Amino acid sequence: MDPTANKLYNKISKYDSFASKEVINKAFIISKKAHANQYRSSGEQYFTHPLAVANVLIDMKLDSSTIITALLHDVVEDSDVSLDLIKNEFGEEISKLVDGVTKLSKLDIRFGSAQAENFRKLLLASSDDIRVLLVKLADRLHNIRTIKGIQNDKKRSRICYETLEIFAPLAERLGINAIQRELEDRCFAELNPETRDSILKRLKLIYSQDEFNIPIITKELENFLKKNNINCMISGRVKSSYSIWKKMQFKNLSMDQLSDIMAFRIIVDDVNECYTTLGLLHQKYSAIMGRFKDYISAPKRNGYQSLHSSLIGPKKTRIEVQIRTSVMNEFALNGVAAHWIYKEGAKSSETIRYKWVRELIQVLEESSEPEEFLENTKLEMYNDQVFSFTPKGNLIILPKGANAVDFSYAVHSEVGNAAVGAKINNKNRLITTEIKNGDQVEILTSKNGFPDPKWVNSCITGKAKSGIKRFIKNREIKEFLHLGTALLQKEYRQQNKRMHEKSLIKVINEFGLSDLQELLIEIGKGNINSRNVITFLYPDKKKVSPTLPSLKKPSSHDSVKLKGVIPGMAIHYAHCCHPLPGERIVGIVTTGKGITVHALDCFSLEKFNDMPEMWLEISWEREGDTFHKGSLVAVLANEPGSLAEITKIISTNNGNISNIQVISRDIDFYKFNIDLEIKNINHLNQIIAAMRLSQFVENVERGKD
Repeated sequence: MDPTANKLYNKISKYDSFASKEVINKAFIISKKAHANQYRSSGEQYFTHPLAVANVLIDMKLDSSTIITALLHDVVEDSDVSLDLIKNEFGEEISKLVDGVTKLSKLDIRFGSAQAENFRKLLLASSDDIRVLLVKLADRLHNIRTIKGIQNDKKRSRICYETLEIFAPLAERLGINAIQRELEDRCFAELNPETRDSILKRLKLIYSQDEFNIPIITKELENFLKKNNINCMISGRVKSSYSIWKKMQFKNLSMDQLSDIMAFRIIVDDVNECYTTLGLLHQKYSAIMGRFKDYISAPKRNGYQSLHSSLIGPKKTRIEVQIRTSVMNEFALNGVAAHWIYKEGAKSSETIRYKWVRELIQVLEESSEPEEFLENTKLEMYNDQVFSFTPKGNLIILPKGANAVDFSYAVHSEVGNAAVGAKINNKNRLITTEIKNGDQVEILTSKNGFPDPKWVNSCITGKAKSGIKRFIKNREIKEFLHLGTALLQKEYRQQNKRMHEKSLIKVINEFGLSDLQELLIEIGKGNINSRNVITFLYPDKKKVSPTLPSLKKPSSHDSVKLKGVIPGMAIHYAHCCHPLPGERIVGIVTTGKGITVHALDCFSLEKFNDMPEMWLEISWEREGDTFHKGSLVAVLANEPGSLAEITKIISTNNGNISNIQVISRDIDFYKFNIDLEIKNINHLNQIIAAMRLSQFVENVERGKD
């Protein structure tokens, strides 16, 4: 066994009876071999880093699986060692831990402090096991301890800023105060060495005046409270240089103005004694105005509870006192990861509190089965959120299950409206692909792009859904406006007149509309017939020929020739089936009405089955040059451009739209009745066939009244 690996094992085995000498030695050898030809910026062999990380975690008394993970945490990213190899050699648990640390390492990107809180959330959300975060923190701690080995000043500064913004607060929230303070102090020394030295010199001067300040003040406070029958434990400490600097910056104060360079923690028996103790201290010593915080009645977001007050205490020294119960103190020491987890509408009893490192270490020391405990120590914070990045590093937070469409609208509505695809982690993906934690997402846009109405069913954010619906509605209004304008202009042309808004004011008022645009939209929707508008404006004006003057409108007096009709009888064409030249027909003779021509497959003929005397066998003699009324029922995709394409198809195939009416609509589809002017059944079938080739047409059939 390698001597260094043996030393590691000896340290671990003192608190973890499940540690395996063979497994630790195997991890040591694999890591050392994988990093054999790699060197750090300082020139040291790279293997010194995973070894140091392992020792940091041993000092925290983490289990052997965590130590093995520390030894292997860089091998997947930096060598040809695969996760499959790790799984085969060390099992599923360690493979998952190594994979978790590897993924977190890939999340280290450059961004501003505005994104720091979100990035901390991402670290938490991306970690299924607390030990992944502990390895990551130990990894960062050793990198900061050896940061002088990096020659590039800007790189050193970037790493330190990132550490102060992300990892030190993360350590604080996980309850690892020792790592937090060391990270802060070392980064502060790198970024602001002169300021730090100045604060340290100032602190030294303050305490050189009376080196027993803290013990003397502690004793005086204890005696005073015990005389007043308060059972308590008191401890004092000096704030770190970095915490002092933060307060000086945040509150714009000098060191002499800071009242909490020294802090004293007073632990009492219950909540009532917290307030009693506070009252006694305020009677005995002068309180500094504006320096009282009641975190018992109004706890911090992370659940922290305590009374804080600043006093002119013993020896006329400014001090801060923190008064809490032992339960509150235990919670403050154990820490919480990030925030309380609240479910919407949940009661306080349903909230989940996470006690972390100190509880973990206590269990490791006392439990005979620490692995079982660690196996269930899972992170469940933010499991309803997904954290992803733009190519520039801006972090976008989405609900779990969100896809690239949601992402596009979260970036900006204009991006969503122009989206045509997405690149996720530099690979082309469908725009409806679900986003995972840590994904880098680039939305591909086009000036001709527009949202697909079907996206409404796949996206989950309100912003995306409303953005899609709003865009489609606006495009739909434009289409109806365009169609209504075309239909009305056509009617005007048939009357040899020009359309003027002034002449339409009467119509607008008659229908109770607001303006010309609304009138045109209603015509486009089929709610108002364009012919009725003309009839209203010109009641005495007779209709003139349609667009094609060589063809005639159908009428009972000027129709195509029919074989078998009774001379002198009036001929009508049934509105239920709109019979067309070229299809088989039959006549129904009705007294006082004449002959009604039906298509042979018309459903209305069923009511004449028992009246054969009314049936008249007729057929088309010739088609002639007459236009006939045809009807279509079309189901179109609810997408921009769909209606425009259908009108174009009909026009291209020499059909003429006389009316369009919306029958029904939903998120995905519109159902239209389209009345056409066509020559014969073959003409209608030609139009139907052409429409069925369109990507916008879900279904189209011949219409029946």
